Amino acid sequence: MTKYARDEFDRVPETSTRQGVHRAVAASRRRSLAPILAAGCVALAIGLVAFLILPKLGFSAGQAAAVTAGDSASASASSSASASSPVSPSPAPTSPEPAGTESAVAPAASPSATPSATAAAVDKTQPVTVYNATTTAGLATRVGGTVTSDGWVLGEAGNWGGVPQQTSVIFYSGVEQKDNAEALGTLLGIDTLVDSAEFNMPLVVVLGPGYQ
Repeated sequence: MTKYARDEFDRVPETSTRQGVHRAVAASRRRSLAPILAAGCVALAIGLVAFLILPKLGFSAGQAAAVTAGDSASASASSSASASSPVSPSPAPTSPEPAGTESAVAPAASPSATPSATAAAVDKTQPVTVYNATTTAGLATRVGGTVTSDGWVLGEAGNWGGVPQQTSVIFYSGVEQKDNAEALGTLLGIDTLVDSAEFNMPLVVVLGPGYQ
């Protein structure tokens, strides 16, 4: 026992929870834990609903997480799906391209038919007579060699004894010899072609002055 007299601070119940000067601070800390515990319980309940109940209703784990997180994930997925859908019709415009290529190639083959038809119309088995109406010696023989080298049949080569000619001429007998006369004119560089029945030969080449 103390020697001092008891005062008002000594009259404290033995069952009191106060602990010196820090009793008020300890009580306030215990009261501040209640909201934290309540929030934890709510979060736990949401987690149980998302991962235990929603899968039973047909939602996958990823969908359950999307439900708990919000509708933002579903909105982004729908926008990406709508953006990717118009890409599918893109191969359609490529189909007309081969048709255009074929149409461009087809006309190129048509000009080749014209030379073949002309070549078929030319009959080089028809004898060609060459006359020299110039003063150049041996010109008929030289031109006759050119005609033979091109595949023609050379009939006669000599000097011209008829009316003096002012230019080189190819005489052909009848319309059936016209293609042959044109082919000879292209070969020898002679532009004047005359249909004449005066000669008893199908093709007659008369080399006039100035022919080289």
